[in-house]
Amino acid sequence: MIDIHTHILPGLDDGADSLEESLALAQQASQNGITAVVATPHHYARGFYSEAEQIKQEVAKLNEELEKRNIPLEVLAGQEVRVYDNLLEDLETGRLVTIASSPYLLVEFPSSKVPSQVEDLFHELRLLGITPVIAHPERNSELANNIDYLSELVGAGALAQLTSSSIIGAKGKKLQKISLEMCKKGLIHFIASDAHHSTMRPFDLKQGYEVIGKQLGQAVVDYYQLNAERLIRGQSIIDEMPAVKRRYIFW
Repeated sequence: MIDIHTHILPGLDDGADSLEESLALAQQASQNGITAVVATPHHYARGFYSEAEQIKQEVAKLNEELEKRNIPLEVLAGQEVRVYDNLLEDLETGRLVTIASSPYLLVEFPSSKVPSQVEDLFHELRLLGITPVIAHPERNSELANNIDYLSELVGAGALAQLTSSSIIGAKGKKLQKISLEMCKKGLIHFIASDAHHSTMRPFDLKQGYEVIGKQLGQAVVDYYQLNAERLIRGQSIIDEMPAVKRRYIFW
C-alpha cells in the first residue's frame, strides 16, 4: 500500500516532533502494510511554512535512518499546501513540492469554507500541467454540506483524497456517512491516512480499506490503491470508479 498524505517528517509542522516519533510512525506504517509514504508537511496553514529544499533534505535524512534500522519503508517528498494568494508564483519559482515530484499538488482548504478564488486557481494550475488533489474534502464544512459543489470541482478537473480515519468512523458516524456518500458518488480518487502521531493520529490506512471493502466492494479498494501507485509514478489517474457492490438484505 502507498499512503500519499502523511506528516512523518520531524519538526516541520504539527506532525512528528522528533526523529524518534518519525521512526515510530515509520514502523507503524510498515506494520500497517504500507511500503511507501509521501511526506506532506503543511505549508501556509496553522502558522507552518515548509520550503521545498528543506523538505527534500529531511526526506533524504529520514530515508537514510530507515535504511540503517532496516525499516522497510520509502519516504517521498510532498507538501500539503493551503490555498493562498501567491501559490502559483511560489510553484513556478520552485518553493512548492508536488506529490512525489509528480504533476499532482495536494491542496488544503480551511475547515469552514472553500476559498472564493479556488476555481480560478485550479484552472491556472491545470494550464501549468498540475492537477490539484483536494485534501480531506469531507472535513470541509462547505463541501460536506454540499457534495454537489465537490462534484463541480471534480468535474472541472480536480481530484480528491479522503482520510481513512473518517471512513472508519473515528471522527464520528456523521462524517463516516458523508465520506461513504462521497465515495459512492465517485468523487474520491485516493484514500490516505493523514497520519501525524503514532498514538493520537496514527496510520490506519489498512483499516480504512477494510471498511471500504465491506461497504463498497474489493474492486473499489483496488481502484484507490492503483490510483495511489499511478500518482507517485506521475501517471494519469483512473477517474472512473468501478461499480459499487450492491448490498442485499435477506428477509
